[in-house]
Amino acid sequence: MGNVIIGMDPHKRSATIEIIDDGETVLAGGRFDTGRDGYRAMLALGRRHPQRIWAVEGCYGIGRHIAQRLVADGETVLDVPPKLSARVRVFATGQGRKSDPVDAHSVAVAALRAKGVRQVAVDDETVALRLLVDRRDELGRTRTDLLNRIHKLLLELLPGGAKTFLSADQARALLATIRPRDLVGRTRRRLASELIAELVGVDKKIKTAKKELAELVTASGSSLQDLNGIGPSGAARLIGDIGDIRRFTSRGHFASWNGTAPLDASSGDQQRHRLSRAGNRRINRVLHIMAIVQLRHDTPGRAYYRRRLADGKTAMEAIRALKRRLSDVVYRHMLRDIHRSQTSPGGQPGATLRSSAADPNPEVNTSEQSQPGPANHHPKTPNTHAA
Repeated sequence: MGNVIIGMDPHKRSATIEIIDDGETVLAGGRFDTGRDGYRAMLALGRRHPQRIWAVEGCYGIGRHIAQRLVADGETVLDVPPKLSARVRVFATGQGRKSDPVDAHSVAVAALRAKGVRQVAVDDETVALRLLVDRRDELGRTRTDLLNRIHKLLLELLPGGAKTFLSADQARALLATIRPRDLVGRTRRRLASELIAELVGVDKKIKTAKKELAELVTASGSSLQDLNGIGPSGAARLIGDIGDIRRFTSRGHFASWNGTAPLDASSGDQQRHRLSRAGNRRINRVLHIMAIVQLRHDTPGRAYYRRRLADGKTAMEAIRALKRRLSDVVYRHMLRDIHRSQTSPGGQPGATLRSSAADPNPEVNTSEQSQPGPANHHPKTPNTHAA
């Protein structure tokens, strides 16, 4: 660590900073706008201290814009998760009251005392992949919304409506058979025609986005698409959100981060685990889709699922166990990609780069473990003093 830590509570148009030394003594502080002049004044105040480290809260969210500007100017920046600074604030004040100076102080103290706070790097190829896959997901949601609206109109124009899985060409063919004579019917038909035209445009954009994602994933040297159930969008989501897989110390650590590791819910003599709803839900969704695809084909995943059913697991429990197993598969695969890129020319460019802020810092908890086996339900200790 440097001689001083510059904690920052960032906002869209302003940033509040506080400079502390390694004894947590406040040296300076202030509020600056994030325009050109305000940013220069803030940078000048920080550069009065030769040995300095900037600590910015939420470099994946609202703090990204200013953190990247600092990194581009050659500054050392640490990403402090909001949860970590919130803990420091509560412990320091005894209550959760917030203000910008208090938040900036909490961020600085968190960076000074906490372990495992990641350094922010310049945006790399993984950021481009994340941006594109986010756009692909937005287009998918738009397409679903358009289809729902088309179905609603067709239900009012056709007895029984249209089939569930409807393409733009099929919807247009159905609409061609309808010739309403009343004003309401003609209005519905016109609106349905406009929605179908929008659906055609969205389908073209999805096709283009998928092709671009496939090209970028291939250029990265990743072999994730070799896995059954992982397509261009899934591979791009994994690479974009995970960044460098080596930031996870073990496969259990990775499973805890993506929410596939069960949570320990044991009490007394009863040992049990429950479903985790924490973690990166985007990665969890990729693993869920991967599991469903493997269940539909003759794959090792389906064989494993059936073994879990034979062990007495319910269908949902068996799927969760399969997702946990697939998390290990993805972890090993991404590690092999890194090893291959380091032992041969070319390879995966993004594998050896530090992820700037792919997600909050992964933390170890009680779920960092291998997949548990069947729970052993022990009877309660008998009360020998009972009458």
